[in-house]
Amino acid sequence: MPIDSSVKGVFAIAATPFLPTGQVDYDSVDRLTDFYQEAEVDGITILGIMGEAQKLDPEEAREIVHRVTKRSKVPVIVGVSAPGLAAMKSLSRSAMDSGAAGVMIAPHSNLKTDDQIVSYYGQCIEAIGEDIPFVIQDYPLVLNVVMAPSVIRAIVQNHPSCVMLKHEDWPGLEKISALRRFQAAGTMREISILCGNGGLFLDFETERGADGAMTGYAFPEMLVDVVRHHRVGERDKAHDLFDAHLPLLRYEQQAGIGLAVRKHVLQRRKAIAHSHMRKPAMALSEEARAEVDYLLRRLAKHDKRAII
Repeated sequence: MPIDSSVKGVFAIAATPFLPTGQVDYDSVDRLTDFYQEAEVDGITILGIMGEAQKLDPEEAREIVHRVTKRSKVPVIVGVSAPGLAAMKSLSRSAMDSGAAGVMIAPHSNLKTDDQIVSYYGQCIEAIGEDIPFVIQDYPLVLNVVMAPSVIRAIVQNHPSCVMLKHEDWPGLEKISALRRFQAAGTMREISILCGNGGLFLDFETERGADGAMTGYAFPEMLVDVVRHHRVGERDKAHDLFDAHLPLLRYEQQAGIGLAVRKHVLQRRKAIAHSHMRKPAMALSEEARAEVDYLLRRLAKHDKRAII
């Protein structure tokens, strides 16, 4: 079923597994899809920035969409950001035909003004159609596009098919509060807010009004548990579990090697067969792998799911 503004919980941002040769590891695509579902996530997001979507050719992207949507029992959101609207339209339609629940659109990095951002999303929705539910990806640290709360409100109000914000601003807690105030005042309709940034601020994002997480931290079970603890008012349990994972979360958030860290942990957890990224890419040194393994051993003292 298509996603709507009532979505809550955790959507795992899926990595894209590759073989040592650089080819897509489709067997690991299947294995990773199962891994996320076994972690009891509420949905899966594929072909995002951390999924190395920009390194895939169109045929590979469509095959990944087809495999994940056919295998997944939870909603699948597909990242469709592209330099041209024709490619965005084609992938969006293909994804929905395959059974996707919605698409995610990031702004172009050359958008500089509020009007340009609002206009760009208008052009995107004109291209893909108002019948496809879409997610705004707000990730200024990587995309270099700053969307003020008023800009997000304008996009939401202009397009009924906008059902979710993937919030990845940093710092961004005040933005969540501002958007929820708009809703409370009746100046913006309700949307779902799921947060990224590797989950680094999830402990307080949920308290500010976020509905959950959309990120790829290699222990999605922790994200699921933190959101559930918050939902039933178990604040200290949520923070205690989050704090136990924080050293590994922080290490995974390093610019440049963060995805390599994530894939290393996913491989150690047997969610994927290989930790390779498609070139151009950075690889972990022996020292870095040893540091990650040390963090896993320390984490295992508090969370048995880290015992490898």
